[in-house]
Amino acid sequence: MHTQKGQALLIVLLSMAVILTVVLSILGRSVTDVTITSREEEAIRAFSAAEAGIEEGLVQQELTGVIAQPNFEGASFEANIDSIGEGQPRFVYPLQIDSGESATVWFISHDEAESLVCNPTHPCFSGSAFKVCFGGDQAFSAPSSMPAVEVAVVYLTAVENPATAKVARAAFDSNTSRIATNRFNSAGGGSCVIEGETFAFSAGVDLAALGIPSSVYNTPGALQFAQVRFLYNTQPQPLGIDTTGVLPSQGKMVASTGKSGEATRKIEVARLFADLPPIFQSVVYSPGGITK
Repeated sequence: MHTQKGQALLIVLLSMAVILTVVLSILGRSVTDVTITSREEEAIRAFSAAEAGIEEGLVQQELTGVIAQPNFEGASFEANIDSIGEGQPRFVYPLQIDSGESATVWFISHDEAESLVCNPTHPCFSGSAFKVCFGGDQAFSAPSSMPAVEVAVVYLTAVENPATAKVARAAFDSNTSRIATNRFNSAGGGSCVIEGETFAFSAGVDLAALGIPSSVYNTPGALQFAQVRFLYNTQPQPLGIDTTGVLPSQGKMVASTGKSGEATRKIEVARLFADLPPIFQSVVYSPGGITK
């Protein structure tokens, strides 16, 4: 009789242990699910806050500054706005460039309304030369994928008179075996380093050698911009510009950090000044009608 009671008690205890184990497992899983869900929601709120900081930074007319919002729908953000290249002799273009695509390097300043301007508070670049650094510091899969660049310099022979606009061009190839065919110049400047980033190739652009008068490149506001077009590369490539003068702003970089609980998310966006597509450099301009 005592044996049967002992067995029954043992069965009850085992059953309770099994039930307790199942209950604890369910509770543990529920707590884990709640924790994961809470962290996912915090991550979403942090990302949304970072996006809001980007939007605020992009609509600001100022090229530098900090925007902070400590209470944004249960989260917070801080957006840092930095001018790209302003007041510096060199800068790294914020985007990598595909073959056939172009990057614009401004020599003339923009005011708060993004109109072209050149004055003591908005200085412009003047100088007889600049260096184009291009190509990542990595081994290329084949010589045929090594990049070349075409540089088109747009300038005015009379300051503030767009009707006097002219274009001077030069092309440089990092693959010397193609030069006999494409007639490009050799990008023989070697590697260069800008802002800690190493570029595999470089080429010096001599404005006088391009036929641009000294009265133009020595006059602030006469040089407008240069468009650098990449060719042959099979992967996007970086670009850097190096000068002995001072460059105006090329646009602004907005870096926004959003926080919610333990979650932190960061977004960076570059907003460059608007420019004309390269095809417009080839358009025929005439103040009157065109006749055969």
